[in-house]
Amino acid sequence: QVHLVESGGGLVLPGGSLKLSCAASGFIFSDHAMYWYRQTPGKERELIATITEMTPRGHNMYYADSVKGRFTISRDDAKNTLYLQMDSLKPEDTAVYLCNTLLSLTNYWGQGTQVTVSS
Repeated sequence: QVHLVESGGGLVLPGGSLKLSCAASGFIFSDHAMYWYRQTPGKERELIATITEMTPRGHNMYYADSVKGRFTISRDDAKNTLYLQMDSLKPEDTAVYLCNTLLSLTNYWGQGTQVTVSS
């Protein structure tokens, strides 16, 4: 059974940093791309970062324009864990952050972790 469990959210001042984690189980983590999304009330879920499975050139990462240069996605395949380092946080980054993977055309989600950026 696939499980994704996010952690690391919290309250942070503007300009601060947080590192989110997503512990994965129930599938071969290293074989699959992983994604971070975020959601705020009244808005569509936004894909903010993607990291591919290992390729001959390593992992490929992609970012939404809204977070490019501030957020870094990474993974530890030995620990079945996905990460999101978030720096230079802004109030508009306030959201529930969710990790995701797609297995056999089925989307799997964690429960999410709340990030609040406020002074």
